[in-house]
Amino acid sequence: MAIFLFFAIVLKDSGFLTVRNLSNIVLQTAPVTIMAIGLVFVMSAGEIDLSIGSTVGVTALAAAVTINQYGLVAGVLAGLGAGLLIGLINGAMVAYVKLPSFLVTLATLGLLAGVSRSMTDLRSVPVIHETFVGLFGSGSFLGIPSLMWWTAIAVAAGHMIYRETRFGAHVLATGDNARAASVSGINVPRIRLTVLMISGTLAGLAGLLYAGRLQAAKYTLGETDLMTVIAAVIVGGTLLNGGKGSIIGALVGSLMMGMLNNGLILMGLSVSDQMIVRGLIILTAVAVSLREKNR
Repeated sequence: MAIFLFFAIVLKDSGFLTVRNLSNIVLQTAPVTIMAIGLVFVMSAGEIDLSIGSTVGVTALAAAVTINQYGLVAGVLAGLGAGLLIGLINGAMVAYVKLPSFLVTLATLGLLAGVSRSMTDLRSVPVIHETFVGLFGSGSFLGIPSLMWWTAIAVAAGHMIYRETRFGAHVLATGDNARAASVSGINVPRIRLTVLMISGTLAGLAGLLYAGRLQAAKYTLGETDLMTVIAAVIVGGTLLNGGKGSIIGALVGSLMMGMLNNGLILMGLSVSDQMIVRGLIILTAVAVSLREKNR
């Protein structure tokens, strides 16, 4: 709220408060919100997924190439399937090989960045399928843009699973104290596997949303989103060390980061200055999160 009021006052003559600008913020942050929901599950379980940005690029390219050759259904399945497979690999390495998720997903980040660059020789792949673009990009239903529908569906489903199911309770218990959770009968490896699969699949959905909105896929999609997603999740109330989180908070954090990016651009700050401000906000959010965890 403080960020919104600041920009509303400072940028009142720059179009910040116009309906069009505020709507654009919501639409532009849709992929970030989707990824943030997945990361809430991962971080609540005491893990981290650094590969989501690279996963977006691979899944968007996989979907675009498949749609152009085999049609809509195959393309959507290819994008989501690629995300699910990446999450499965990450999760298996963490849950059963017992490697730290930080190292596993850091390695996957680099590996997928290379894969996305080699898939199409650094070339952009246009997406000309009108139905796909309508469903995942510029279309609308009942006067509401498709991107807003996807955001609402993901937030509602994520919140219900996180707060109202046994699985959500097990995720929180695992992040709070994995040893105690295991003693109480919770299958901790399965929880770790599942949350990383959720994260990978939602990153795949974010890739579809990028490809639909831009009507093209490129290896650079999602590369700069990791810091923004982590900031959105932490600002939204999810503890860095696990045991507590909020899907609604992640939505609020995502919109906050979207407003921040939009406001900094309207203020005329350079890219380097924008990066400094975002970095300071993340540093502050991490410090607050760790302090709350240690109380």
